[in-house]
Amino acid sequence: MSCHISVLGPTLGDLAINVKQNISNISHIFLGRSAGSMGGSLLAGFLLEVMNHHILLGFSMLLTAFGMAAIPFCRNAVLLTALMSCIGISMGSLNTGGNVLILNTWGERSGPILQALHFSFAAGAFAAPIIAKLLFGEDDQPHEKSILGSKTNQLLTLTQNSSISPSMWAYIMIGAFALFVSLLFFIMYFRITLLREPARATSGKQIMAKHHNVLIFFLSFFFFWYVGTEVAYGSFIYTYAKDYIHLDTSQAAGLNSLFWGTYAATRGLAIFFAACMKPGSMIVLSLLASSLSSLLLSLFSSNMVILWSCTALYGASMATTFPSGISWLKQYTTVTGRSAAMFLVGSVLGTMVLPALIGFLLGKVQELPVLMYLSLATAIITSIIFPIMYKLATSPSRSGQNPQDKKPPEISDSEHCIPLRDMRSNQGDEEQEADLLNKTSAAATLVLESSPVTFPTCDPSTEPVSPSALSASDSPERRPVLS
Repeated sequence: MSCHISVLGPTLGDLAINVKQNISNISHIFLGRSAGSMGGSLLAGFLLEVMNHHILLGFSMLLTAFGMAAIPFCRNAVLLTALMSCIGISMGSLNTGGNVLILNTWGERSGPILQALHFSFAAGAFAAPIIAKLLFGEDDQPHEKSILGSKTNQLLTLTQNSSISPSMWAYIMIGAFALFVSLLFFIMYFRITLLREPARATSGKQIMAKHHNVLIFFLSFFFFWYVGTEVAYGSFIYTYAKDYIHLDTSQAAGLNSLFWGTYAATRGLAIFFAACMKPGSMIVLSLLASSLSSLLLSLFSSNMVILWSCTALYGASMATTFPSGISWLKQYTTVTGRSAAMFLVGSVLGTMVLPALIGFLLGKVQELPVLMYLSLATAIITSIIFPIMYKLATSPSRSGQNPQDKKPPEISDSEHCIPLRDMRSNQGDEEQEADLLNKTSAAATLVLESSPVTFPTCDPSTEPVSPSALSASDSPERRPVLS
């Protein structure tokens, strides 16, 4: 999915040539892709409740494959925007469905798996520009041999004789890979269905936090600032370094590569960290590192040592927050398709609003480090939101159990006996005493007939046996014999 995002930048000029427009006239394709991604996230949130996850992901990848393969042959700007919107819909569905599928499959053990998923996102974003430029880019020096050998040169020669520009083959290659992945999802679905293998699910009863909806809202707001600032920093650090710090092109490009390099490397290491650290601890460490680095970048924006070191630290601090946030939420409430769609829509809105805001401010106030101020503001806001979310999530009351299912309070044996004794006394003292006297007389007659008995002399000090004392024991052996 990340290949579809990052390949657009290096090939934007060729796309403009295909549709016979300037680059500025086709910039609306970014808006179309973002709008499609938002709609795809919402749509997937509802579809995940009514259809199989593998089928949804398979059709999403299939739509991506056809959209990517059709882009090189598109000659109309409106049609190009429509194709980008379709790809955006599939990207939103994949983002929502992929995270929910991992949570449903691995449950509380999904932390390292989520980190691996988002590491693959960073790896794809790193590989796509290389595919577009090194593998299928035009050769600026025709006398030099291509690094890929004679077969690639033959492919480029064939491409030059056709109507497709060389970089457009990157879209076809990515589309073919997406088609292959979609077939894998369909195979997994039919394997589970035909063999009737039970899908692995989380053990235990699913719980729902008391403030579930409020928690989802705050997480969506959290991701709005986090993901929006991440995309804004990665998109404008190159421009900021050239216009504000006045670095040359190679140094500005190196600063940009440093940010994304530490970002991708930390996501790779987070796969192992997530196996021995709780998601909440990883979020706290990320917030501390982002607050420290953004504060230093805001105070010492012109210092070269601070700029390079804190950019690397900031890239590392932004790497693990998103997957850790999803894993953290899973610990306290059930993450359904609709819940995932809501906080993913918040992240998409952040990628639309904050980079556009920074692009506008960089053109208006070039004398201020507005990019660093945004990073600091985001660090402060997210550091305030997370304790609020933690307080809501750890609320002692849960709504996972129905009020009707609650057990009644336990009552001791003595509490049962007292009402029964009172009830027995209320049935009539005369009838009860007469019944006891009859039983006692019959028992005495049986004893006299079975064996001779010597009647002792009655002691005057002995108190007569009352009927209430006779009723105190239920066993015949303990009943006294009347003399």
